[in-house]
Amino acid sequence: MSTRLNQKIIAAHKKRDDWLLVELYTQAADSSADCDRECFFLTCAHIFALEQNHPSQSNLRERLESNGRE
Repeated sequence: MSTRLNQKIIAAHKKRDDWLLVELYTQAADSSADCDRECFFLTCAHIFALEQNHPSQSNLRERLESNGRE
């Protein structure tokens, strides 16, 4: 994950902007080089998506399931 993306995630946590955290953690997952790291970020995104009833929750779940997670 880039330093800039990490800073955005920290800022979103401080603001308690859970909707944005779904998007940022998804970006972190998309840019991850290995499956474990990708799935960690997908799990974070999925948790926030469930809490916010975010429209990407089913897609995130499918991605986790396709990697043998969930």
